[in-house]
Amino acid sequence: MSSIREITSLADWEKHVSSLSPSTLLIVSFHAPWAAPCAQMATVLSTLASEYPVTEPPSTSWVSVNAEDLSEISETYNVTAVPFLVLIRNGQVLETVSGSSAVKVRNAIETHAAKAGAPATNGAATAADGNDGDVAMEEDPAKKKEELFKRLGDLVKAAPVMLFMKGTPSEPKCGFSRQLVAILRENAVKYGFFNILADDEVRQGLKEFADWPTYPQLWVDGELVGGLDIVKEELSNDADFFKAYSIKSNGETTAAS
Repeated sequence: MSSIREITSLADWEKHVSSLSPSTLLIVSFHAPWAAPCAQMATVLSTLASEYPVTEPPSTSWVSVNAEDLSEISETYNVTAVPFLVLIRNGQVLETVSGSSAVKVRNAIETHAAKAGAPATNGAATAADGNDGDVAMEEDPAKKKEELFKRLGDLVKAAPVMLFMKGTPSEPKCGFSRQLVAILRENAVKYGFFNILADDEVRQGLKEFADWPTYPQLWVDGELVGGLDIVKEELSNDADFFKAYSIKSNGETTAAS
């Protein structure tokens, strides 16, 4: 059975990719050690990998990449949040899956692995998310909302200071997000961020979850502070508002999912 290999360096990545047959489906899982959904996704992928036999040449190759430590690789595939899955064959990106939906991940892998003649996964992989694909697709709206809110509850606590913004700190997609990033950097705040443009489910769901209709949103210790105006107001009332979260090197950030 196949297993997941952890890529430890850029050189390791390049060596592994160059060793693959053009027909091999390369399954790349980008993760971050602090993000709880990544641990869940690792279990799902490990279960899926075990259903694919080792062949010669390999029909599939499974690797895991720390999105923060190996940012050169992350940037190549536009990884803005984790977990993030990239399916590659012969150097071509076939599909990407952002987020922690086991059903979407399983379906994507099965679709592209089957095209290379690899067997589809059986019921053992289905057990990783507790449902078969048809049931999951037909789940009632109330349950779907409950699961989304659980994910959002974990997401807002992914880092002590979490910024939900349009774009990324290096490439903000709106003026308000750009200003809030600047404020965090000026105050040397270590913060996690989530690009809401990369996941519409989070973008729409967080508005209801937070009872706050606009972005950016800043969360501290799992509690909503608010948008740009509220953050400015907090700082005007208390210059040390971010003191407990400041670091020596400005602008250190981490991506979340």
